[in-house]
Amino acid sequence: MSRNLVRGFLTVGGWTFGSRLAGFVRDIMMAAYLGAGPAAEAFLVAFSLPNMFRRFFAEGAFNMAFVPMFAKKVEGGEDPKGFARDAFNGLGSVLILVALIGTLAMPALVWLMASGFVGDERFDLAVQYGRIGFVYILFISLVALMSGVLNTHGRFTEATLVPVMMNIVFIVSMLLADRMGWDMGLTLAWTVPVTGVAQFAFTWWVARRAGYTFLPGRPRLTPELKRLLVIAGPAVLAGGVVQINLLVGRQVASHTEGAVGWLSYADRLYQLPLGVVGIAIGTVLLPELSRRLRAGDAEGGRASFNRGMEFAALLTLPAAVALVVIALPLTSVLYQRGAFSATDAQNTALVLAAYGLGLPAFVLHKLFQPLYYAREDTRSPFRFAIWSMVVNVVFAVAMMPVIGFLAAALATTVSGWVMFAQLWWGARHMGEAVRIDARLRHRLPRIILSAAIMGAVLYVASVALAGPLASAGLRYAALAALVAIGIVSYFGAAFVLGAFRPADMKAAMRRQR
Repeated sequence: MSRNLVRGFLTVGGWTFGSRLAGFVRDIMMAAYLGAGPAAEAFLVAFSLPNMFRRFFAEGAFNMAFVPMFAKKVEGGEDPKGFARDAFNGLGSVLILVALIGTLAMPALVWLMASGFVGDERFDLAVQYGRIGFVYILFISLVALMSGVLNTHGRFTEATLVPVMMNIVFIVSMLLADRMGWDMGLTLAWTVPVTGVAQFAFTWWVARRAGYTFLPGRPRLTPELKRLLVIAGPAVLAGGVVQINLLVGRQVASHTEGAVGWLSYADRLYQLPLGVVGIAIGTVLLPELSRRLRAGDAEGGRASFNRGMEFAALLTLPAAVALVVIALPLTSVLYQRGAFSATDAQNTALVLAAYGLGLPAFVLHKLFQPLYYAREDTRSPFRFAIWSMVVNVVFAVAMMPVIGFLAAALATTVSGWVMFAQLWWGARHMGEAVRIDARLRHRLPRIILSAAIMGAVLYVASVALAGPLASAGLRYAALAALVAIGIVSYFGAAFVLGAFRPADMKAAMRRQR
């Protein structure tokens, strides 16, 4: 495993972990101030709109096509700065139009996201908050493109600082609103565009220091940009399919009062391990594979893929087991206070356990998708996403009368595993790049067994600590003890079984230095 790849995983994973922790503090504060009430649900839907379009245009689609092309131009010295500038201006012009249309059409967008809000105060609040914050899509999507440029040059730290900034700004704004007596919902809504401007300014400055100065200009449809659009087209459509899955989940949840909040708060906990592992792999592996494919280094690509899978399994499987086994202690201790009731905590725990079952699948998406995008194959993931969407819609709609809001979470998990199965099946013809090596074959079953042992230990420990976990004065210490027990039991079992060697981490740290 190359030094740069290890350093990239550790850097992106570490900063993403910090970002997720800051985001988690943000959501704890939001839960305490707003609970799962009308203002909270309205803001969560409104904030999800620019984020949904951001994933559609930038991180999940456009960038997946842009990064491999840009990486090859950097490797071959084929005017990467000009290509990046043209992509910036082209994407920016489209986003300005989208921001204007979205702001004007906000009532329709809110209805598409949460038709269950119609007829009560949540709908009007969501429209108001959405119009204030929708311009965020312009800034954060351009930030995603500039971050792709930085990541390709191995500058992961600066790009991964951006989400940390956002969460810090939200935390400060809520503290100010509480101190000054401002309306909390409106404060959060206005914080959205402020964070967008701050993130854009910081990333632009870092990119300029790296030699890339992005200035507004008339978009030019060059041959390279035409090729980018041809490659990005299916990826954008695939991103749209993923967002339809989210729309279905929101629609199902919006018909149960409080459910949008339960899904969102559970998603924050679930996003912690997904972000740390999945984003680290996806961010680092795509430019790495693109460079190796251009250089014809099949063996190096295979090694990178195998170590990425080992890294993902080692951290994701125990996290998934923990999210299922101790879902209620996590949600009750971390969220249950102020306006967030015991019922809210219980329902959030159900959603969290459902998400936990799908966590490995979504991390594996981040591992397998770069195999396609590095080969400039965006059509196959699009076809797979269509089938995944069909499964999601059918499952959610069919199960909603049976299990209510929980159908949205379980549908996400089921469709996630269907998507992974298709990605794996389609990758069988990629030759050496996806062949499992001897080290991974040896360690993967042992990692699975270690996670199962940890799950059993956690269950017994959670029963034994039930009293302290329910005590106001002891619950934080009890949860910390529970987490420590899980970590010790997992890594202890992994070491004894041979799934993990301390020498691996020492070698990684030596390479990082």
